[in-house]
Amino acid sequence: MFTFVPTPIGNRGDITLRALEVLKDADVIACEDTRHSRPLLKHFEIDKPLISLHDHNEARRLPELIEKAQAGSSIAVISDAGMPLISDPGYRLIQACIAENVDYTILPGPSAVLTALAGSGFPCHAFSFDGFLPVKKGKRRKALEAAIALEKTAIFFESPHRLLSTLEILTDINSVLPVCVARELSKKFETYHRDSSAALWKYFQQHPPKGEIVLLLDGSKTH
Repeated sequence: MFTFVPTPIGNRGDITLRALEVLKDADVIACEDTRHSRPLLKHFEIDKPLISLHDHNEARRLPELIEKAQAGSSIAVISDAGMPLISDPGYRLIQACIAENVDYTILPGPSAVLTALAGSGFPCHAFSFDGFLPVKKGKRRKALEAAIALEKTAIFFESPHRLLSTLEILTDINSVLPVCVARELSKKFETYHRDSSAALWKYFQQHPPKGEIVLLLDGSKTH
């Protein structure tokens, strides 16, 4: 049996009681990065065997994990933060569970996507999420143009090192587009910066961005 367990996106107090129960009862915990997850587990006095499960080894790990589950092991799956599978490892494992008829369940819990959407003040009734924006500028511009054309709230993860470049592209596409830069969600220095793409581009030129960022575009205001 596999249980996919969301972990806090920043504040450790956001972990659910059910998540703690599953992690304490698991025979094995599969982690995106064992070095990252070990401090969280130690904080909650959870001492279980850990196995790494990330994008580069997921396909190779599948037979071992499926075999353990078929033999009766209870396996908890966590990513570095938030909901597994959402721009994180786990998709291949879910597909293997379905193909091999292995039971699994998904626990509800913290998600940077929904937290940022709710806190942005942008329309929540319809939205798109497309993970991390492309690294190359040309592909990034096409992704942003496509998202804006949907005329609803668009959500992306973005690196602080590329945010200025992305805001410059957005300013060139539509300088008055409403944009929200949500930073360090649930952490001590959580901030929501809402303004036009041009204004935010200017702001972050003077205040270099740091931390984990969710970028939201209000495409409903394009007409």
